[in-house]
Amino acid sequence: MTLRERNWSSKTILIAEDVESNFLFLEEVIRKTGAEVLWAKNGKDAIEMFNNNKVDLILMDIQMPLMNGFEATKVIKKQNPKIPIISQTAYAMSEDRVKSLSAGCDDYIAKPIPSQKLLDLLSIYI
Repeated sequence: MTLRERNWSSKTILIAEDVESNFLFLEEVIRKTGAEVLWAKNGKDAIEMFNNNKVDLILMDIQMPLMNGFEATKVIKKQNPKIPIISQTAYAMSEDRVKSLSAGCDDYIAKPIPSQKLLDLLSIYI
């Protein structure tokens, strides 16, 4: 699927990511689809932003301050089991995928994230 075929202008994607440079990269890739992008810098903010906005998908970093991505995912999935959550982590260990899925994430992607792979994965859930 080409970028032109990805028109997500009616969608809102919440990116939970504490590292600004990582967020800016993800935002740049996703904004090309027309989707609105929200930024939460920790797990607690992710829960609050999810509760206060119509969010279609969450990209959840695992290692964040105040509340990690596993904990935030569990809280959000308890509130809305149908919201797609994709975990993203620099710790590309096989147990991270298992932990992510066990916490309720729908999928997993390891950093560094190739742009095309990210869009292809998001397309499955958007």
